Amino acid sequence: MEADESGFEITQQQGSWVVRMWWPTGPVTGGPQRMTVEPADDAPPRDAVRGISTTVLRRLDIAAAMNVAKMAPQAQRTLENVATRLDESGEAAGLLLANEGVSERYLAMLAATYTGMADSGAPAPVPWLARLIKRRPETVKDHLKKARRDGFLSTLAGKAGGELTEKSKAVLDAMVSADG
Repeated sequence: MEADESGFEITQQQGSWVVRMWWPTGPVTGGPQRMTVEPADDAPPRDAVRGISTTVLRRLDIAAAMNVAKMAPQAQRTLENVATRLDESGEAAGLLLANEGVSERYLAMLAATYTGMADSGAPAPVPWLARLIKRRPETVKDHLKKARRDGFLSTLAGKAGGELTEKSKAVLDAMVSADG
């Protein structure tokens, strides 16, 4: 399921064809308002030349697409909840930085927030983190490098993110225990 500013799209593949069904944002009360049918990237050229058959159209599972579409508002709320929790985590990291400097607790919280942002598909986690902790993106990059060097965050080659290490998890667990 993909979303744009004014609605969302559900894609199905039927044989050599990709069918995209679009609904506007809001409650789903019926079928899609727009459908496009295009040859799949890996479709044999002869299938595209022959065109879309009635069999392809009969095999579309619009009912299943509608069921997914009806869940879209709930999925959007879930994404908003994740973003709110990540914002709160980033703000907590900023408070730790202000109060303790570049401490183990700060690095663990920064690493946890950063991996959460990357895992949620945030397109630019460093600028987002920089805004939350009220520092420049270059500073955040330096702190993430330190978190990696000091063993709080693993590396994923060529990709934002990483994994929290056992060291990070232990520091975060201790923080939760101290609060609780």
